[in-house]
Amino acid sequence: MRFTSVSVAGALVLVCASASLSGQRPDNQVDPRSMALLQQGRAAQAAGDTNAATGLIESALVIDPRNRAAYITLADIARAQGLPGKSIRLYREALSLEPNDVAALKGEGEALVQKGAVNRAKDTLAKLKTVCGATCPAANELAAVIAKGPPVTATAQQTPPVVPGAPKPATPQ
Repeated sequence: MRFTSVSVAGALVLVCASASLSGQRPDNQVDPRSMALLQQGRAAQAAGDTNAATGLIESALVIDPRNRAAYITLADIARAQGLPGKSIRLYREALSLEPNDVAALKGEGEALVQKGAVNRAKDTLAKLKTVCGATCPAANELAAVIAKGPPVTATAQQTPPVVPGAPKPATPQ
């Protein structure tokens, strides 16, 4: 009697686990509705309407959160708007779905440079070269962005020019 109840419980667990696994779609099959919204979002982005594009692409992600292209497109929009932190987070979402995505690695590296994290961008470049080779166009483009360096911002502090014979400015205490 004791073995019967244990075997029934084990069989029930096995049936439940196999039923839940067979009901899931493979990772490479993105919902067609999500892809349609992504295409509409890209069209809105090309037309210059980034608010509509963002809304459509976010809706695509609600329908299917495995839509890696939607994360990359949103990240590109955020980077173009000067939001490198947000774009880095979105590129990392795409990389969590596919760690060897060349477009996501390149975009993340460019966003890191935009944010000023050049050393981390160099690490991303090394991974990109491992994934697609040293002659990869994406790796060459990222290397050029890294060589150019982060953009100079208006909020960056500049040191005033030193005038010979002038007193040194007092430092705040």
